Amino acid sequence: MITRRTTIKTMAFSAVSALAIAAFLSPSAAQNKELKIGFVGVTSGPAAAWGTSNVRSMQARADWINETGGVKIGDSTYNINIVTFDDQKDPKRAIAGMEKMAQEGIHYVVGPNVDDGAAAVRPVAESKGIIYFPYAFPKELYVAPASNAVLGMIANYQSGPAIYKYLMENKGVKTIAFVAANESDPLSQRDGGVEAAKALGLEILADKDTYQNDTRDFTPVMTPIVKLKPDLLVLSGVAPANAPLLIRAARELGYEGLISTETAQDATVLQEGAGELANGFISVGGASTPEIRSPLMDEFIDRYTKMFGEYNDESNTKVYALEYILETLKANPAAIDNVDEYKKTMETFSAPNPYLKDESTLKYIGATSFGQKRQISVPMVVTEFKDGAFETLFVGEVD
Repeated sequence: MITRRTTIKTMAFSAVSALAIAAFLSPSAAQNKELKIGFVGVTSGPAAAWGTSNVRSMQARADWINETGGVKIGDSTYNINIVTFDDQKDPKRAIAGMEKMAQEGIHYVVGPNVDDGAAAVRPVAESKGIIYFPYAFPKELYVAPASNAVLGMIANYQSGPAIYKYLMENKGVKTIAFVAANESDPLSQRDGGVEAAKALGLEILADKDTYQNDTRDFTPVMTPIVKLKPDLLVLSGVAPANAPLLIRAARELGYEGLISTETAQDATVLQEGAGELANGFISVGGASTPEIRSPLMDEFIDRYTKMFGEYNDESNTKVYALEYILETLKANPAAIDNVDEYKKTMETFSAPNPYLKDESTLKYIGATSFGQKRQISVPMVVTEFKDGAFETLFVGEVD
């Protein structure tokens, strides 16, 4: 039976709890301003792992920053609020998501995760004063007159040549074949891979084989390619959910060569979908391997894991976007609501990289690939899948 006395006790307990929570937080937390950072990208469907690692990285890092008092930018201190929008890998929804960000007064957005979405939101971003960080590779997004997109990772035309060259020198690869989903994003990555392979002098055995993204039986797709017996089979732009199915089909058909991709993957999905058949699969991994990561990165991984119950190696790369945004704003507080100021700051920006143990810096790159600095610098880590986990194959960098 609920009595007046019980109610009073409950109210008193609630008040004490609220005071305890307030005391736990930084004393200045209540006075902190709010800084909204957006995310527009895919968090559902076959490519969900790409966007999910983005969102979780941002949320884990933002919570950590807020827990320790917020971030000081100029004369003000801010708590970070991550505003998310699942575009479902649909360009029209990506546009709606970016318009939502503009309506909320958000000037800095992470995503989208695919080429179509990144291209679709460009007019909104440029007209509404939004800097966005796509995980998409078309050069026209980053080459003038485009100026609002900043590539958030290593592009396939940067990692592909490095992977092929390494395998030529260390594994004796001489022939190569490509297969891609019949969509603009993977087809574009395939064409970039073919161009790189030609430049390196590899013999290209197949570069026209495609499949529909909703395919689940890949045996008919892989049969003619396996018969060609390429030294290296490249799964161009493969979505994490499709990678294990393609690998399984190739191995069960008797393919014994190497398999690689230039897109980041999910070790759990590979293990669940292909098991030991995925051993040896080569992909671009997270930007901080155990060999090079700092104690702060170790703590980030621990916090992320506790927050979500698992960890995605790709988040070693995805954690960087938010860090770059905040550090650039700290370098020029006028950029907090003026993206033109942000662009000016990018030209000379430099800050310590908190995620690597050796002395290294956060800086904007891309002059070689795009003619202007429209890419964040992260280590290029190439990994090999083995028994449920990724192992570092080699580490490189991009100018």
